[in-house]
Amino acid sequence: MNIFEKIKYLLVAFSLLLSTTAIMFAMAASPATGNKNNGPAQTVYLIEVEGVITTGQKNFIERQVEHAIDIESQLLIVRINTPGGLVDATMKINELFLNAPVPVAVLVAPSGAIAGSAGTFILMASDIAAMAPGTTIGAAQPVALSPGGAAEADDKAVTFYASYMRNAAEEKGRPGDIAERFVTENLSLGSRESLEKGMIDYVAGSVHELMNIIDGKEIEKLGEVFILNTADAPIEQGEMTLAERFQNWLSNPQIAFLVLMAGFFGIYLGLSAPGTIVPEVGGLILIVMGIYGIGLFDANTTGIILLLLGLGLIMAEIFTSGFGVLGIGGTVSLAIGAIMLPVEPLMATDWYTTFLVTVAGVVLGLVIIMVVVVQRIIKSRRRWTGGSEHFTPPEKGVTVNDLDPEGRIKARGEYWSARSFDGSKIPAGREVEVVKAETLMLWVQIPQNEKNSNAD
Repeated sequence: MNIFEKIKYLLVAFSLLLSTTAIMFAMAASPATGNKNNGPAQTVYLIEVEGVITTGQKNFIERQVEHAIDIESQLLIVRINTPGGLVDATMKINELFLNAPVPVAVLVAPSGAIAGSAGTFILMASDIAAMAPGTTIGAAQPVALSPGGAAEADDKAVTFYASYMRNAAEEKGRPGDIAERFVTENLSLGSRESLEKGMIDYVAGSVHELMNIIDGKEIEKLGEVFILNTADAPIEQGEMTLAERFQNWLSNPQIAFLVLMAGFFGIYLGLSAPGTIVPEVGGLILIVMGIYGIGLFDANTTGIILLLLGLGLIMAEIFTSGFGVLGIGGTVSLAIGAIMLPVEPLMATDWYTTFLVTVAGVVLGLVIIMVVVVQRIIKSRRRWTGGSEHFTPPEKGVTVNDLDPEGRIKARGEYWSARSFDGSKIPAGREVEVVKAETLMLWVQIPQNEKNSNAD
């Protein structure tokens, strides 16, 4: 298999992968529907939060809270296991929980799990706080991230977040002075100690155990009283869509920093070797994604920028000779931009699904067109290179000047570098035959019949 066949198969594989992924994103973009036949105030809705608290996690939790409200769940349980995360995402999650018209229970589980830093903030904002045996909370002092690494935040930030933690805890009837120490002293507590100090309400090893414990409990929230009937209540659980998983992965601070640095490196390579195109295109896309990951762009802004960048690259491919690189970069940018656009509360879900399917169709069509174009280019190159790995040498020619022993001949309307095969001098204007070819040098000799005639 030569290099052109490998390129063709790689392009075909890439197009199939890209189109399949785009369609999967479109199918996965609609919110989970779940079972709505459980009746009002019956279902318990469960959300799993694993890993770093990111913008992707926030988008996922926001969608799940909206869905839990839509199906009139009697309780929202968040099972959490996190070392911490982004401040903005954490504050917005707390705002969601504090203002949700449904009680929110946060359970740190399973045994051995932690709710460090951002996780502790979320736990303090819950209506019901619980921990599994062997779990830990605390160490919530904020840190500042920079290219040089992580460092302690300044006193102003520490004071603000300590006050925030205290207010959230006292709002839910928990000791504010201890909650404040989570931030000011990096206090950490285990499940039993947290229960003794009143920082949590229950110790429960699992979601079902917690549901049995709180059965019949009254929760007052936003001026309403909720009586929980959870002992035998059905559980519905939401899952992240592929778009939310991608956003969650990208907004991880470590991943975002690496993506941003890779983008700058691509631009540097492009400027160092003008005309390569690939590093510049990839660098632009990675920089936009990295800026989103570190929190300077929201998902809407990032999606729109990537869509416009994708259209611009495709237009550039049409009007310039980008050799397919600009087109491929444009389709990738279009696909990622469509994924990044979140479902807006005032936008119909059907419209959003149709939009994703349309983008997927456009991406698939562009990929097919590029594959066809590249195949045509490969075929034309094969016709030009057919018969040899590099070129097809002529069989005969006429010397343009004396070969003594090197010079030039004319064959098939082209000029070739030539050398006398036996080292003898061949005068200009003589017909010669090609004996062999090495790189771009032809080894020639006077035709055998002319030699015999001269000998006679």
